[in-house]
Amino acid sequence: MASTSRLDALPRVTCPNHPDAILVEDYRAGDMICPECGLVVGDRVIDVGSEWRTFSNDKATKDPSRVGDSQNPLLSDGDLSTMIGKGTGAASFDEFGNSKYQNRRTMSSSDRAMMNAFREITTMADRINLPRNIVDRTNNLFKQVYEQKSLKGRANDAIASACLYIACRQEGVPRTFKEICAVSRISKKEIGRCFKLILKALETSVDLITTGDFMSRFCSNLCLPKQVQMAATHIARKAVELDLVPGRSPISVAAAAIYMASQASAEKRTQKEIGDIAGVADVTIRQSYRLIYPRAPDLFPTDFKFDTPVDKLPQL
Repeated sequence: MASTSRLDALPRVTCPNHPDAILVEDYRAGDMICPECGLVVGDRVIDVGSEWRTFSNDKATKDPSRVGDSQNPLLSDGDLSTMIGKGTGAASFDEFGNSKYQNRRTMSSSDRAMMNAFREITTMADRINLPRNIVDRTNNLFKQVYEQKSLKGRANDAIASACLYIACRQEGVPRTFKEICAVSRISKKEIGRCFKLILKALETSVDLITTGDFMSRFCSNLCLPKQVQMAATHIARKAVELDLVPGRSPISVAAAAIYMASQASAEKRTQKEIGDIAGVADVTIRQSYRLIYPRAPDLFPTDFKFDTPVDKLPQL
């Protein structure tokens, strides 16, 4: 016998004798049991778990699952289709040995192209550890561009890479062109062209990138402590406010700020180490560093603990 209490406006099945007990589900019997007194609170509970365990590297020809893939609202027919398994008995073949039942290509060419693009987007996002919401936004952007047919003549892989770059910036986790280029088969120049064309075609915009967008990720990959990261963020922000780095990209300014902060601390990093993580050349870091070095005393936060004094920093 069960009583129902309301928690956050939603009904919850509880034991009448122990309302705070967490019920145990017996999936084989379909029962919900109170662990305190053993009372069967609910029966015939539907198991919403997976019917079978499937593995991506399974080489078996038979698929044990009796259901298809989930519906994809981005495709015209929702990607709802029926796949006929490979026949094994004599009734499955005609007198010439050909299969009697074959899968028809019911998916349209446009849906097939979008499916290939969605697969490529997921692969790229997995390589740089992007969350699912970035993938979903990228898929939506690609669908809009593809249906408008405004980028005819451009490779779908290039459009997908540019859409991934835009989605990252719109979601507040920007990636550099070099990072997107590293996980795709498209050149940086082509991704940049598609990026500008997509913004124009969709009449959308992205926020300007700042040094703070990359600082935490770069410092984390360099295994720098929190104090150095905060100092580098402060240095880069002050350098921009004082207009010490006109015309310099935020990535190069961030790299130079990290180099200066690390050289002043006990956790020193070389220009090459920082350049490999930030994706900029050593000479680019040196050029930005030379612009901010004369005002170094004014750039550090007041509570920063120096391991190397400001006047002892590398002059390059």
